[in-house]
Amino acid sequence: MERKICSYIFILAFLLTQNVMAEKPPASKAVGLFFATGVGARFPVGQFANSSNLGYGLLVDFSYTDSDNLPFFVFARFGYEQFPGSQGFYEETDYSNYSTTIVPISLGARYYFSPLVESAVLLIPVLEISASYSYFNILNEFKSDANKSNYKDDLWKFGGTVSAGVSMFILEILGSYTYYESNQYISVNLNVRLPIYVNL
Repeated sequence: MERKICSYIFILAFLLTQNVMAEKPPASKAVGLFFATGVGARFPVGQFANSSNLGYGLLVDFSYTDSDNLPFFVFARFGYEQFPGSQGFYEETDYSNYSTTIVPISLGARYYFSPLVESAVLLIPVLEISASYSYFNILNEFKSDANKSNYKDDLWKFGGTVSAGVSMFILEILGSYTYYESNQYISVNLNVRLPIYVNL
């Protein structure tokens, strides 16, 4: 069934890219390279939620598979995520402004399960896992009467993400849990995924 899913994916990808391909590649092995971009909300949890409010994130990723590894895809992902400070945190502390910016660089794998729906629109469950090495910029600004100097923290952290959702081939919705030490959050993303190279 997984081979059937990926056959659908490659057929759709081929139809979308056949006018772009200048020449027919050799038919020894099916290969696909895909580009995705997405946007979504970020919900801090745990200790992170004590200081930060609802944030947002943007991402781009490149994924690859071939007929020997279907229905697994591997991907590289780059993102930008912003979390403002919470009003309650400002009221309880000397902070006047607090924000966390995260720029994740991730490598991971994606698995496509058997379709839930195979009629007019494919609806395919997806599971992802990835590891990240991410840049953090944390802005710390204090109230004028706090007698404290404003500063920024710049650091790098290792982390990981587990995601699950549904794909309609071009569009997908993913929910994710991301863990970094002292920074955990749940994400909901709407992604658009397009083929950029297909060798059938």
